[in-house]
Amino acid sequence: MRKLTIRLIAIGLLGLFAFWKLTAPKTLPEAAIADLLGDAVNGEQVFWAAGCASCHAAPEAEGDAKLILAGGQRFPSPFGTFIAPNISPDATQGIGGWSVHDLANAMVYGTSPEGQHYYPAFPYASYSRMKLRGTGLQDIADLHAYLQTLPASDVASRPHELGFPFNIRRGLGLWKRAFVDDYWVASEPLDDPSLQRGRYLVEALGHCAECHTPRNIAGGMLYDKWLKGAPDPSGKGRVPAIHALDWSATDIAYYLESGFTPDYDSAGGHMVNVVENMSKLPAQDRAAIAAYLKALSADD
Repeated sequence: MRKLTIRLIAIGLLGLFAFWKLTAPKTLPEAAIADLLGDAVNGEQVFWAAGCASCHAAPEAEGDAKLILAGGQRFPSPFGTFIAPNISPDATQGIGGWSVHDLANAMVYGTSPEGQHYYPAFPYASYSRMKLRGTGLQDIADLHAYLQTLPASDVASRPHELGFPFNIRRGLGLWKRAFVDDYWVASEPLDDPSLQRGRYLVEALGHCAECHTPRNIAGGMLYDKWLKGAPDPSGKGRVPAIHALDWSATDIAYYLESGFTPDYDSAGGHMVNVVENMSKLPAQDRAAIAAYLKALSADD
């Protein structure tokens, strides 16, 4: 009996060790960003493409107030309610003390400066693809430079409202292993720079699939239904498909700029914020997104 007890304890300890190793948060090597100097001008474009203000501005903020990234917006989900944190350059309550390395780890691995997992309500499952494009890490350095120019807020971040077992962050290491992929969803075509740019904006920086792709019971995206529409995470309504739009590329680009559809309807819900962000990008970026979406439609 004593030997059996010792064996069970040993097996338990080995299992715990394996769990701890498998769930360890990942980080980029310092050398990956050591020589990157941030350009705040390009960083502003990255900011709008990534939709930072849409989630991290205070609730009901309008106009220039959206640049005060005090957090506080609530995002209900089947797992609980996530509350956007303060990411203003305040050194205490925000991310003013973060290095480029800290921001890169957060965006491409979902790892905090303290070495904890972030919840995937922060769309690092998409941002992780930024490292697949040669300019991706430079974009993060540029975004870091731009964020430092924004107004600071001393509003404290509020904790997420999650029950057991979703409040155990360490288990997210297994979730990441299962559902965060280091490859482009659309592998073709690769020879057109505009399509490559569109793929980067849709699959990585713009994280369109986070809303437009359905998920499994664990919250992982169903890539065989890429951009084909999904239930709204709040439980009310449905996010439409954008994989096989019958709009022209010109129509799509105009919608991203103006919010008006070819049928004289207009954007609603969270898409209003997306259009506001996309309207601040260069016209060639909106055209690249449209070209990518039309290329997906052609593949069906």
